[in-house]
Amino acid sequence: LMCEGVVQLCARQSTAQEIAQKLGVCRGTLYNWKNQLLGPYAPASMKPTPKQSPVLDEVALKRQIETLRQDVRRLKLERELLKRAHEILKQGSDIDLHRLTNKDKVVLVEALRAQYELPELLSLVSLARSSYFYHRSRVKLADKYVDVRRNITEIFKANYRCYGYRRVQASLIQECKGISEKVVRRLMKQEGLLVSKPKRRRYNSYLGEISAAPQNIINRDFHAAAPNQKWLTDITEFQIPAGKIYLSPVIDCFDGMVVSWSIGSHPNAHLVNTMLDAAIDTVQRNEVRPVIHSDRGAHYRWPGWLSRVHDAKLVRSMSRKGCSPDNAACEGFFGRLKIELFYPGNWQSTTIEQFIEAVDTYIRWYNEKRIKVSLGRLSPVQYRQKLGLAA
Repeated sequence: LMCEGVVQLCARQSTAQEIAQKLGVCRGTLYNWKNQLLGPYAPASMKPTPKQSPVLDEVALKRQIETLRQDVRRLKLERELLKRAHEILKQGSDIDLHRLTNKDKVVLVEALRAQYELPELLSLVSLARSSYFYHRSRVKLADKYVDVRRNITEIFKANYRCYGYRRVQASLIQECKGISEKVVRRLMKQEGLLVSKPKRRRYNSYLGEISAAPQNIINRDFHAAAPNQKWLTDITEFQIPAGKIYLSPVIDCFDGMVVSWSIGSHPNAHLVNTMLDAAIDTVQRNEVRPVIHSDRGAHYRWPGWLSRVHDAKLVRSMSRKGCSPDNAACEGFFGRLKIELFYPGNWQSTTIEQFIEAVDTYIRWYNEKRIKVSLGRLSPVQYRQKLGLAA
């Protein structure tokens, strides 16, 4: 607004009062803007004239007029550059021409090359002449990553928009396309493929020490040499307009696989008991009984839970009171689920049944297809198949 007002004032296409009324400011503000942009010695300002002001000779006056013309031209050019940056580069209103990439600067310069001289364009965007000609020649070359860009976008969208550049690169390698992490990261940035950020909110089922708690056998050691040695469980809550939904999974420390899970609209005994029954069914009778670790929630102290653990000869382990790092691997699964599925989604018109189906589909994808770098860029199911532990 300031640049536009000064340009109109110096162009003298209208009176100062008309320009001020058009911009919704007072006449004095208009002249203050002119003094700020063009300096205190610009003519026609509202600064009081001293009683004994020196008379400018004709040469100095012409020089000052030429300077003002150059300033007006520069302001017009800057305004045009900002306008084109918004139209072509889709930048916001707070564009800084000096912070643009050289490639973007070349795009802007090319758009205004027919109207302005090249040196003044390069000067205004702070771009060296050699850099301009280099990037202009690069822009004219065909994009050799056209197919890769399309593949990256497809992989990103097909995997809940949660893959960062490492897992996207791993997916490309599985498709026999060797692209470096640096290139994948750059292309994802250019295509605007951004992963959602986490939000902090935790469900708490603690109701006090209603029974004796077992020892913390896991003790933050979430590594296991084989499946079904260490299990982790907890409950997390989702809030959507249709209501609250609760998820209770069993996580295997061997590879992070979700062994079993139950989803419902109430965090009751039925939720955790059905999950535990399904997990127990996956363990063969001759196997060593797993350690099942949980927090100190009331669900893991109710008679139904305790009897199931006892009958299956599982070993109980509990975190310390109010210490979520003691169950960090399970909390990490909840965090990934919410970052990748819950937070990016729009659940306004989703029913509870539809949301439960979406979570169920995500967990199956998590087990069967989601790449884990720690497993050699394989999913948990693929990892077990590679080791001969699953069909």
